[in-house]
Amino acid sequence: MQPPRIPPNFFGISFGLAGLGDAWRAAAKQLSVSPAVPGAIFIAAGLVWAVLVAGYLAQGWRQVLADFEDPVLGAFVSLPVLTPMVLATALASAAPSAARLLVIIFLALTVVLGGLITGQWIAGKIPGRANHPGYFLPTVAGPLVGASAAATVGLPGMAEAAFGAGVISWMVLGSIMLNRLFFRPPLPAPLVPTIAIEAAPPAVAGMAYFAIAGGRVDFVARALGSYAILMALAQLRLIPLYARLPFSPGFWSFTFSYAAVATDALLWLHATRPPGSTACMIVVVTLITLLVVGIAIRSVVALRRGEFFPARPPT
Repeated sequence: MQPPRIPPNFFGISFGLAGLGDAWRAAAKQLSVSPAVPGAIFIAAGLVWAVLVAGYLAQGWRQVLADFEDPVLGAFVSLPVLTPMVLATALASAAPSAARLLVIIFLALTVVLGGLITGQWIAGKIPGRANHPGYFLPTVAGPLVGASAAATVGLPGMAEAAFGAGVISWMVLGSIMLNRLFFRPPLPAPLVPTIAIEAAPPAVAGMAYFAIAGGRVDFVARALGSYAILMALAQLRLIPLYARLPFSPGFWSFTFSYAAVATDALLWLHATRPPGSTACMIVVVTLITLLVVGIAIRSVVALRRGEFFPARPPT
């Protein structure tokens, strides 16, 4: 019996869990929550990541190369190196040197993979129908997550460089992705959840800017925050579209993207302290937790029914 096929988009599971840990960490101090809560979520994310890495690499380098060259799956090949940067920040207070080393290693891998994947897209002549918002992952989400992580572990120069790479890539790719969604044929159903990734760039950029600027609210923070609100409202309009979809592992695309929106909102609540901020924080962290837990439970059900892993092509 062959082991199940693990495509690279499955790493969205560990990425989403790490994002949930980030949200709980952002809320923990203000809500008097024990650090053990985000710590436990980060541990779960790390365990899932390790299992996925072992299973993915066990498929062999030919499969990895085929995924890299695939116009749909190629963008997700960057996901395995993004999660460790988020997890490394959880070590920043207890083991700062180890956290710093992990961020340096995985941010370097993120940049290398982002460059190689971009080169593959140029050389591979991607058909217009194949692109999707997951294309933000290698060169937008990766550097911006790295910028936030680098600032958290005390690498300001690296954080600023990564922030610049992520924002410029977002400016270049953003119009391409919206053109795809506005004027091209609709995405196939399995890729529709990737539209949630459209909400991530301004939120992750906002998180990174707060980390670099020490939580300062200024023109850049407000500009990123206002666009994050715009894209979050766009997601509300898409709920009926998402509700018609059958469940698939692609639903994990919602988790990190919405966790980033939640974390950015929590950072804004902490920075501005409007009336009712504590209640708002409770609502935000509750909603994102319910979303991730709900998708996790549905994943377990699909796993038990034998419906979670994609079928292998006949040999």
